Amino acid sequence: MKKIDVTALGELLIDFTENGISPQGNPVLEANPGGAPCNVLAMLSKLGHRTAFVGKVGADMFGHRLRKVVADAGIDTSGLMEDKNVNTTLAFVHTKEDGDRDFSFYRNPGADMMLTSADVKEDLLLDCRIFHFGTLSMTADECRKATEDSIELAKHAGALISFDPNLREPLWDSLATAKERTIYGLEHCDILKISDNEIEWLTGEKDYKRAAERLKAKYDIPLILVSLGKQGSLAFSDAAFAEVPGYEVDTIETTGAGDTFCACVLHYVLEKGFRAYKRQELEEMLTFANAAAAIVTTRKGALAVMPTKEEVEALIRSDKK
Repeated sequence: MKKIDVTALGELLIDFTENGISPQGNPVLEANPGGAPCNVLAMLSKLGHRTAFVGKVGADMFGHRLRKVVADAGIDTSGLMEDKNVNTTLAFVHTKEDGDRDFSFYRNPGADMMLTSADVKEDLLLDCRIFHFGTLSMTADECRKATEDSIELAKHAGALISFDPNLREPLWDSLATAKERTIYGLEHCDILKISDNEIEWLTGEKDYKRAAERLKAKYDIPLILVSLGKQGSLAFSDAAFAEVPGYEVDTIETTGAGDTFCACVLHYVLEKGFRAYKRQELEEMLTFANAAAAIVTTRKGALAVMPTKEEVEALIRSDKK
């Protein structure tokens, strides 16, 4: 019986999000804790799972704040390292009228890029049921090696490998490199969560169902989820396909929605066991994940405002009335 349900490796940063206008007419920015892997863990912790994070922050005010917030979310921070020479990564988020976002990153370098294989606590990889990662920990050579070594160790220890590309174009020296690292993730994962814009970029295919079927056939991925924003989501197992619409909510911003969705998929896998899910099971999985993601879009930030299971179930019930 492994002690940790999900260990995630990757970026932990501050998202400065717009929160009103000052009396002088300047935008007021709120320092929200962020970073896709920890967002996933925060939702999983909210659902009662044992989680651990592997990453690096700066030995600065933001790094200290992030450590506290992550610990308060119930995530094991024993794998969170500090860099005394490089500051915590910052992201400035501009929210569009439809709730979508533009990002400006201060990360050249950022502390999350400084993670080395020697920094990684091996017990967090050997003792987890699922290992989750994205591509942002592969944007620089040192942290890429730490990521790849961690994947190999976790896989060898019997963990399922979960991958969310989470493409952020400004952080790559070229999209060709981004695609190369994304393909590495596809070649090593058991569970792929990918967004509509990412799968179109990766395959050149505008038909998301056809694109996912191509990836499944080429890389032999047992479970693929495609998030479609407010339109809902798709799921592909070795036994079935399912499509479930999204929920109509008053969206404020979409930060963390995909991470929340991903966490709920992993929650289903942990609760039900990993297998070739039938259509009804996939629909059950997607319904819960869509509802949780919708709730997050009604709140500012992500990591610290994840919904409870009861809130998600209440939205599902209200939609059926």
